[in-house]
Amino acid sequence: MTAAGNGAPPRHVIVRTDRRPDPEAVAVLGRVGVATAHEAMGRRGLTHPVLRPIYPGARIAGRAVTVLSHPGDNLMIHACIEQCGPGDVLVVTTTSPSTDGMFGELFAVQLAARGVRGLVIDAGVRDVAALSAMGFPVWSRAVSAQGTVKASPGSVNVPVVVAGAYVRPGDVIVADDDGVLCVPREEAAEVAHQALAREASEADKIEQFRAGVLGLDLYGMRDTLARLGVTYLDDPGDDAPAPAPDRAGRA
Repeated sequence: MTAAGNGAPPRHVIVRTDRRPDPEAVAVLGRVGVATAHEAMGRRGLTHPVLRPIYPGARIAGRAVTVLSHPGDNLMIHACIEQCGPGDVLVVTTTSPSTDGMFGELFAVQLAARGVRGLVIDAGVRDVAALSAMGFPVWSRAVSAQGTVKASPGSVNVPVVVAGAYVRPGDVIVADDDGVLCVPREEAAEVAHQALAREASEADKIEQFRAGVLGLDLYGMRDTLARLGVTYLDDPGDDAPAPAPDRAGRA
């Protein structure tokens, strides 16, 4: 840790914290997935879609452990691992944009041994084949073999901005094929409750759609179309006479 001097707080810290979201809420959010949880939270908290999974089908939710690193340097990822435990999701960002491969198989093995569920990184990742084979899910900005050094200080378990989303230690990270969502820990239980209600409503709609009901009718959108001036016209068919030309010779 580096002191800022003149009695100021340190610039680089590793914060030990027990802040943790409601585990039942985490389980619900992980099951319903990003799209439903995002809608249930009022369409907030989603990262920019630049973060993509390295392989399809992964779905996780867990407590955020955050890392703020210097670009091209993974020292603070090494430093954060002892702060991670079962059910956590490691969230890494850098002080300026980076696509370097900051994370690979050796990190994943260490985190998997501690029960960490996956990684969200606003930078690069490598060893994708090995990570996929071991089933360690990662959402990253880039895939790159570019290596990094271990020489620059940063911080662990501080608030960070990851691909446009504000993430605090202890918040809930939900990630799947649709993207990455951060749910503030104090909202997790209510968002989970709303997500379950939304899930039930969608299940009912799916049954109606299977029975042939149109969304246009179920959602009452015919009145909306009429209000916006959208009208229906019947195609006269190929045998209909062509319109007479006007004085300028246009049909």
